[in-house]
Amino acid sequence: MEILELLSHGLFLAIQPMNIALIVVGVTLGLFIGAMPGLGSVNGVAILLPITFLVPPASAIIFLAAIYYGAMYGGAISSITLGIPGASTAVATTFDGRPLALKGRASLALVTAAIASFVGGTVSIILFTAFAPPLAHVALSFGPPEIFALMLLAFATFVGLGGDDIPKTVLSICLGLVFASVGFDQISGAPRLVFFGISGFLHGINFLVLAIGVYGIGEMLWTLDTTRGKITSTEARMTFAGIVADTRECFAKAWKGMSIGSGLGFFVGILPAAGATPGSLMAYGVAKMTGRDPDSYGRGNPDGVAAPEAANNSASTGSMLPMLTLGIPGSPTTAILLGGMVIWGLTPGPRLFTDQPEFVWGLIGSFYVSNFFALVINLSFIPLFIWMLRMPFTILAPMIFVLSVVGGYAATNDMHDVWLMLIFGLSAFFLRKFDYPLAPAVLAIVLGPIAEPTLRQSLLLSSGDPSIFFTRPIAGTITVIAIILILLPLFGVIRRKMKGSSEASA
Repeated sequence: MEILELLSHGLFLAIQPMNIALIVVGVTLGLFIGAMPGLGSVNGVAILLPITFLVPPASAIIFLAAIYYGAMYGGAISSITLGIPGASTAVATTFDGRPLALKGRASLALVTAAIASFVGGTVSIILFTAFAPPLAHVALSFGPPEIFALMLLAFATFVGLGGDDIPKTVLSICLGLVFASVGFDQISGAPRLVFFGISGFLHGINFLVLAIGVYGIGEMLWTLDTTRGKITSTEARMTFAGIVADTRECFAKAWKGMSIGSGLGFFVGILPAAGATPGSLMAYGVAKMTGRDPDSYGRGNPDGVAAPEAANNSASTGSMLPMLTLGIPGSPTTAILLGGMVIWGLTPGPRLFTDQPEFVWGLIGSFYVSNFFALVINLSFIPLFIWMLRMPFTILAPMIFVLSVVGGYAATNDMHDVWLMLIFGLSAFFLRKFDYPLAPAVLAIVLGPIAEPTLRQSLLLSSGDPSIFFTRPIAGTITVIAIILILLPLFGVIRRKMKGSSEASA
């Protein structure tokens, strides 16, 4: 009852006229910031942080949180309509969202992304409200061995993303891990894999640069090659009756992905050093592994849109939890929010809920309001996004190229990354022609910078004894599950080959 009373007070603060206006403006700005390749929630919150000094701290954090929410919704827009991830959190949405758009089902993809985002956000907010302190302590129990075991579990789901050609999938994962190792060693500080002595590689390979190259430039080249110049615009229409029909189809076909993404995303989001991007990618992998028709993923399955979109919104709320309760940011965006709170004279940590209840519960109340307005605004703009798809590809292709170049440059403000993005796009085109799966490589470069240091830290803790991943209860359980998941596809391939050979001999 006390929580409900505090929440009602927080909702009352959130619906004050000034706060409502800031939420609407923040969500709308975030929607378009998230849709612009190369920007994303981190840049949006950082750019607009100085504006918040004009309003009280409670209103300031509500405004920035609304931008965060809007950006999580907006990342799916360019992923679906153009095939370019608006942010790293929306890369997995491209896998099935873009194929749906090319089939003329862009409205279904966009509606599914909006509804899944709303469901994931709502579930995570409820969990945040009810279990904030105990969940924060659960997150603290995850040390390097547990986090590495979780990354191993994510890699186990990657094996199923490449189909039955396991050698090509493993090679794709290894390629991604090599790219993830470029730059300075996080522990020793020594430079690694600085190809040809080019200084641009010292800051590593930015994941967003890789993603835009693969799914922006690479997808454009693939479309031009497969259509042989006979390119027509996507037939996409949008009506109110169509939104209602797409909503029904979304719940009928994508409820499982929404459920997986909501739960898994929140859990991964509360872990320090994880965040929304690993959560969305892991949710996609788990949804595919548990789906009735895994082969349909990557070809336009609504579940493949719902899982990552529910996960990245759920994780964005989850990453707020350690920031508020422990003073530990769960993602780069919450690190900026943490800096803003310190500037405003607030001290995140266990006493924040006691010393500043109006601030905390006003923020939690704004989560509910922001989530609702993000859904409404997103659905309202869908006709505009559909109109973009009706443009001839002769206009879309140059637009995709320009946005890709701008996004590649905006990520680090370095022309080196623009050239790197073009190389990745061309390489992705040829890899796709030879039937090499791209998703495992893209996913590996996300988790590589998390998996490698936690592996080395774990081995340092155990003096080089790998049994630490089995003797610790949480790490041991996750590691065993990961090993089983890695071996399952291998057993499946062996069983099919044995069955085929027995039928041939018969």
